[in-house]
Amino acid sequence: MEIIEFIKEIIDNYTVEIVLGLAIGLVFLLVLFIIYIYKTNKSIKRYNKLLNVSKDINIEELLSNINKNVNNMNSDMSEMETNISDIKIRLDFAIRKVGFIKYNAFDDIGSELSFSIALLDGWKNGFVLTSIYGRNGNVIYSKAIKNGTSNTPLSEEEILAIDRAIKSKVHG
Repeated sequence: MEIIEFIKEIIDNYTVEIVLGLAIGLVFLLVLFIIYIYKTNKSIKRYNKLLNVSKDINIEELLSNINKNVNNMNSDMSEMETNISDIKIRLDFAIRKVGFIKYNAFDDIGSELSFSIALLDGWKNGFVLTSIYGRNGNVIYSKAIKNGTSNTPLSEEEILAIDRAIKSKVHG
């Protein structure tokens, strides 16, 4: 019984302090409760904004729609990758390398009016086009190029044009 009497004596002697401490604790808990309500409401607003939820849509339906959209995007990306691969293959067969040289075909004609231009794909296949300018006319002819060489004899200028085409930098 001594402990109960001791507690009663402390309560009787410190009643004001105990009530004041409980009041301060109650105010502190009330402030924490208000902060909790504020943060909860803020989280609910962000959640609703994130999901763009209306009262008629349920979460299962929303997640199902999101899953369908993700699957559609994956399908679209797969199709784009296939298209890019196809474009890369086609690009290898497009003219990607060009070599050009102007020169005087004859000593008595100036202004470098003759030229050779080599047009090659990614596999060094294509043709070289040569234009020889003379006082009495102009002659244009082409020679097929396969793997950077030709079965037809090439002039120095044509060889140089092909070499420039092969060494040209290709982007992509």
